[in-house]
Amino acid sequence: MNDDVVQHASIARPVPNGLPLQETSERLAKVIHEGQRTMPVERPPLVCRPQRIESWRIFKIMSEFIEGFDIIRQHGLAVSFFGGARTSVGEGSYKDAEELARRLSKKGFAVITGGSSGIMQAANKGAFEVGGASVGLNINLPQVQNYNPYLTQRFGFDHFFVRKVMLTYASEVYVYFPGGFGTLDEFFEIVTLVQTKKIRKVPIVLFGKSYWGPLVAFIETTLYQERKSISEEDMTLYVLVDSVDEAYDYIAANVTC
Repeated sequence: MNDDVVQHASIARPVPNGLPLQETSERLAKVIHEGQRTMPVERPPLVCRPQRIESWRIFKIMSEFIEGFDIIRQHGLAVSFFGGARTSVGEGSYKDAEELARRLSKKGFAVITGGSSGIMQAANKGAFEVGGASVGLNINLPQVQNYNPYLTQRFGFDHFFVRKVMLTYASEVYVYFPGGFGTLDEFFEIVTLVQTKKIRKVPIVLFGKSYWGPLVAFIETTLYQERKSISEEDMTLYVLVDSVDEAYDYIAANVTC
C-alpha cells in the first residue's frame, strides 16, 4: 500500500491552501507505515483534539475506508435501508421493510443496512430469504452491537464517520422507514449531499406518511415558506410513500444507474 501511495505522487502538483501533492503523499506514506507498526491492542476513543499525529489512528481510519470501499464495489445495483433498530418483529414497518427488500432483491438489488436489529434486520431478512446479497455495515461500540442473522457479508467500523461515508456512497436508492435520531441524521445527510450536488440525484424514499408527514410539512411550511431556507425544488429530492407497491413502483421507475 505504501508503494501505491508514493507511485502516484511522482509529479508535484500544488494543493490549494496546502502542501505540494508529492510532499503530502510522502508524509502520508510515512504515517501509514508508522501507524501499522504502532497499532495498540486497546485503541482509545478520540475524545478531544490530539496534541500530536497519532499514526496508528490514521492507519486504522484509512484501512477502514479501503475495506469499506472494497465491499461496496462488489455490488453493482444496491439499495440502502434505514430505520429504527427498536422496531419489533411483527410490526407493520418491519413487515413492509422485509417485503420491499424481498422484491428489490429479486430485481437484482443488493440490500445494504447497518446490519443490526429492527428495520435493518427486516430488510436483510427479505433479501437473504430469496438468495440475494444482504450486506451489514455495523459499528463497533463498547457495548456489544449484535449483527442480525440474515447477512451474506458484513463489516464492523470503529469510526462512525467512515461508516457514514460507506452508507452514503453504497447505493442507487435510499429508503427510510420510521426510526430515531440516527435515521433522521442519515436522511438529512443524504438529502443535503444531493441538494449540494456532492452525490448524484438518486431516489430518496420516505416510507410511512403518519411518521414522515409532520416532518415533510415542517420542511415545506417552516423551512420553505416562512424562513426561505431552501428552494422549492429541494422538496422534490424525496418522495413520501405509504405502501410497498408505491415504493417499489417509484424505485423501479426512477433508478437510472
